[in-house]
Amino acid sequence: MLEQEREIYRARAAQEGKPEKVLDRIVEGRLNKFFEEFCLLEQSFIRDPDVKITELVAETGAKVNENVVVRRFVRFQMGQ
Repeated sequence: MLEQEREIYRARAAQEGKPEKVLDRIVEGRLNKFFEEFCLLEQSFIRDPDVKITELVAETGAKVNENVVVRRFVRFQMGQ
């Protein structure tokens, strides 16, 4: 899936007329945005958008002196 997304972003950037030298950086930037949108641990915490879920899990583990692992979660969708 990752390689497929990489090829889609590369083709889209080339179609926009971007120089060949910067295509890799553009693709990596778009992949990072893809991860932030679709990977739970890369998403921003709803209460503090400056903190990612990975950082929140690490902070919580440090506070309680335990290894904290996300075992389940609930996805809410607004609208409709």
